[in-house]
Amino acid sequence: MEQSYVATMPSLVLYFGLVLTTAGGMLLLSHVLGERHSDRTTGRPYESGMEPTGSARGRIPADFYLVGIFFVIFDIEAVFVFAWAIAIREAGWGGYFVMLSFLGMFLVALLYLWRVGALDWNTHRHRKS
Repeated sequence: MEQSYVATMPSLVLYFGLVLTTAGGMLLLSHVLGERHSDRTTGRPYESGMEPTGSARGRIPADFYLVGIFFVIFDIEAVFVFAWAIAIREAGWGGYFVMLSFLGMFLVALLYLWRVGALDWNTHRHRKS
């Protein structure tokens, strides 16, 4: 007997209600139980135990953001390779060739990034466009 979407609707509504109730309860409890004080430094920013210096609107080179994006992309790739390595016996030869093509695409992407200079942090060179 196949379960229909209509039969699961009450459980989804109940789950959604419980999520909203939990989130609202946590917000209400933090408001009721939270500290209330207004010192001179309450509204000032505080980062890593140091007083803020300079403007928060300083410019950061795009290289920092690029490294962060590259890290996320290649970190996700590592997660897929790790999951494949765990299930290598079940994946068989088909999984091996799929992973080989997956790693090949990432190698092509890495070579492309290297070729266009996205990984070059030297300031005396200009990137190719």
